[in-house]
Amino acid sequence: MNHVQQMMLKLAMQIIAAGELLIHKLSPKLRDSRGDVPGWVMITLMSALLVAALLAIAGPRLQDLFNQAIDRVSGLG
Repeated sequence: MNHVQQMMLKLAMQIIAAGELLIHKLSPKLRDSRGDVPGWVMITLMSALLVAALLAIAGPRLQDLFNQAIDRVSGLG
C-alpha cells in the first residue's frame, strides 16, 4: 500500500468515525422520531468505502496531477 492509499484509508476511517460520532450525538433525537439509525450507519459506511475505493483507484493519477500543478506553480514544470 503506497502513501496515497494509506492517506485515503485514514481519511475513510475518519469519515466513518465522524459518522459514528454524528449518529451517537443524534441518536436520542432519532429514537424520539423513530429514526432509522442502522440505515444511517450503513449510508455512512458505504459513503466512506466508496470514497476510499475511488481514491485507491484514482490515487496515483490524482497524485501525479497534484505534483504537476505544484511544479507549474513553483516554476519547475
